Amino acid sequence: MDVDRIHSIVNQTNEFGADLVVLLGDYVAGLRYVTGTVHSAEWSTVLSGLKAPLGVHAILGNHDWWEDRTAQVKGHGPTLSQLALERAGIPVYDNDVVRLTKSTRSFWLAGLGDQLAFWPSHRHYPGRRTGVDDLAATLSKVSDDDPIVLLAHEPDIMPRVPERVALVLSGHTHGGQVRLFGWSPIVPSRFGNRYAYGHVREQCDLVVSGGLGCAIVPVRFGMPPEIVVVSIAGAQTVGG
Repeated sequence: MDVDRIHSIVNQTNEFGADLVVLLGDYVAGLRYVTGTVHSAEWSTVLSGLKAPLGVHAILGNHDWWEDRTAQVKGHGPTLSQLALERAGIPVYDNDVVRLTKSTRSFWLAGLGDQLAFWPSHRHYPGRRTGVDDLAATLSKVSDDDPIVLLAHEPDIMPRVPERVALVLSGHTHGGQVRLFGWSPIVPSRFGNRYAYGHVREQCDLVVSGGLGCAIVPVRFGMPPEIVVVSIAGAQTVGG
């Protein structure tokens, strides 16, 4: 997408007046058909215009790693996307947490490292894609019983998430990009349509965003781009 569209998305997001804005990764796209590029300094500068009382927070996606040849060769970050976001004043969480407070009620925002960061190669991780995610280490940084909101680019982490986590926010799938009657024929997940899109309730809540762009091919059908607004209500205490 071009800079004008990114500006429009930022303006629309700010109009919602959300308490918190989270960016779930894939700031660069792995498209086979490219008509133009937007430099990381450009898109990150536009994203710096996002505003929210509790801040703007980000994690990385698989394409932020895959499209960074230097990171792939070295076998570690920081990626160009992370550096661009941080220069724009947006913190990027890589297996890290932050404690936030809204109206005297606190919660933890936890950001998981990407689960598919490295392509297999003869030199690195032969035969498999390897992530930089460490769920146990991330959650071990939470020091009290306040609720946890986990940011995880790929929703496939969901079966491993403990009940201790209240909510998982994910992207990655784009809702399959093509969606018919609530079903997508191709989903980049080993669980198929189980975590393809929307709200899923298992041991905790999961919300999978359909995202704003495309991967592989520039096609979306039945799955329009979206900015997701999640409303969270705390448990009510009933006095006796």
